[in-house]
Amino acid sequence: MKTLQHLFDNNLDWANSIKEQDPDFFKRLSKLQSPEYLWIGCADSRVPANQITKLQPGEVFVHRNIANVVVHTDLNCLSVLQFSVDVLNVKHIIVCGHYGCGGVKAAMEEEQHGLIDNWLRHIRDVIRFNQEEYDNSPEEKRFDLLCELNVKEQVSNVCNTTILQNAWKAGKDITVHGWIYSIEDGILRSLETVTNPNQS
Repeated sequence: MKTLQHLFDNNLDWANSIKEQDPDFFKRLSKLQSPEYLWIGCADSRVPANQITKLQPGEVFVHRNIANVVVHTDLNCLSVLQFSVDVLNVKHIIVCGHYGCGGVKAAMEEEQHGLIDNWLRHIRDVIRFNQEEYDNSPEEKRFDLLCELNVKEQVSNVCNTTILQNAWKAGKDITVHGWIYSIEDGILRSLETVTNPNQS
């Protein structure tokens, strides 16, 4: 039976290197979790939130799923959102998609993929909500466009949850951002989708 010993070895090397640089790092980390950021991203293994933002453990709270979708019936995502807002008091919620997203690509295809099709229905709805823009876009640009439109829709979904609506009514200073990441060059960019009704 394989025990994946190399991953335990990697972990030991990583932990030792952190302790060499900062002997008290893990003691401090174990006492408090106070990230300013909630990251809602894709489960794609090529988009690790901490690494691409150069943030340390404890600095970003992360929720990931196929194609960074925020669904009002997804208790997993909503629980993360509520914990982030009500307990961790995050200041920024980042919805981050990425170009080349397999979930978005699958949503564009006609064939069935199994159980995942029920999840991808939400992305197909994004096409329907933006049908004219999608249809008028050159075919070779539609994939990237849908990755961007999906982020914008999920930002809207975050903003329309009772969790955010109640937080904003209570005067909490929380900003929601929509970002897109390019795996080809490692660069993040804002989609200029920033919402915070408590800031002028």
